[in-house]
Amino acid sequence: MASIEELRRMRIEKLESLKKAGVNPYPARTSRTHNIREVIEGFDKFENAKTNLVLAGRIIGRREHGSLLFLDLQGGDSKLQLHCQEEKLGKEKFKQLQEFIDIGDFIEAHGSALTTKRGEKSLDVSDYKVLVKTIRPVPTTWYGLKDFEERMRRRYLDLLLNPETKELFRKKNIFWQTVRNFLTKEGFLEVETPVFEDIPGGADAEPFSTRYNALNRDFYLRISLELPLKKLIVGGYEKVFEIGRIFRNEGIDAEHLQEYTQMEFYWSYADYNNAMELTEKLYKELAQKILGRGESEYDGKKIQWGEKWPRIDYFDVFKKETSLDLNKASKEDLLKKAQSLKIEADKELGWGRLADLIFKKTVRPKMIQPCFIIHHPVEVSPLSKRRSENPKQVERFQIMAGGSEIGNGFSELNDPIDQRIRFEEQMKLREAGDKEAQILDEAFIEALEYGMPPTAGFGMSERVFSVLMDKSIRETTIFPYFKEKND
Repeated sequence: MASIEELRRMRIEKLESLKKAGVNPYPARTSRTHNIREVIEGFDKFENAKTNLVLAGRIIGRREHGSLLFLDLQGGDSKLQLHCQEEKLGKEKFKQLQEFIDIGDFIEAHGSALTTKRGEKSLDVSDYKVLVKTIRPVPTTWYGLKDFEERMRRRYLDLLLNPETKELFRKKNIFWQTVRNFLTKEGFLEVETPVFEDIPGGADAEPFSTRYNALNRDFYLRISLELPLKKLIVGGYEKVFEIGRIFRNEGIDAEHLQEYTQMEFYWSYADYNNAMELTEKLYKELAQKILGRGESEYDGKKIQWGEKWPRIDYFDVFKKETSLDLNKASKEDLLKKAQSLKIEADKELGWGRLADLIFKKTVRPKMIQPCFIIHHPVEVSPLSKRRSENPKQVERFQIMAGGSEIGNGFSELNDPIDQRIRFEEQMKLREAGDKEAQILDEAFIEALEYGMPPTAGFGMSERVFSVLMDKSIRETTIFPYFKEKND
């Protein structure tokens, strides 16, 4: 079998031959009259009327029988056979088609609809034009494209060779359109806020930094959409949402990427109970739109989206799984529990971060069916309201399914004095070495001092889509990042 370089060299020679014959192998325009799907769907009409058709697409197959050549032409998600006869095309153009046109090349084909003797719907070609002469063969013609990382690195080939990959990203478009349409119908206004921010806020994550030369200032790429959207609530909007890119300088795994799409909404005069009711409705609609049913499979487990979702208290389920009462447990108690469970825990972690680490290792993996985990420790929720029933907890919820966290919301903290205290506590954690602890944001506190009404907030990312599709988040990203091959 010829090597890729040998095949490439042969194609370049064919390219030069076409040029010498006066053929422009990369014309700027095509005179296409119909796409292939239109011809297939209206085939009988076109055949009976003997309509002159001009199609364009990529050649994905060829079969030669003497003075007859059959080519498979693909455009979009459809393909049609081209019926090419030497008698109709003329000796020179037929020879050119035989010798210089390869699988992978793009052509424009002129002709009429024809059903062959074998009943194959075809285009009876009367003329053709080269649109693109490719100089690399598509992978299936020389070595295949089976390796996962290679498919991700060269996603364009994955899309070309695998129809299911194209369908995946068509569904992802439906996913975000469903979110947008749902919230718009609920009266939310879609907005856009800056990607650059002076102080990274709204989440526990390490940011990326950048330099804005025109302003001679350093900025961070946003790790959340939260704080600017809350300022809009202060400014008088009652329901706002944004769908935008988020950047977090953290590790990569099946659930995490450094750059991804997130949606957040903020809803005045509502609380976390209202947000739970709304988001349960949204997720059930997403399952129906994407899957056509209220059931999916994730990591080998059946998930029933259509059932009523239970609400499970964080402290209660933590005690059930670990026997520790978070109302009484000290940091030393948590460190001992982590050690007994063989969970690696940095002694510098704060009480809340340590409790949440244990939670993620013991409780979260067992949350297979959709549910709400509610009432998190205040230490890991610096932007949410305390519960009046228990000041150690906040009015927060996380949506869990498939052992993964796929949504986070709360009754927003709107007390500027309490907010400052929370930020100061976070700064102490940061000074102790916690890079993900939040930074005190004076501009945001100033906005709160002008007054923000009682507000519910919620955020979800494209991780929800990956769970619905039973794939890692990297697989559901069109162009994911990888380490350099020599690393």
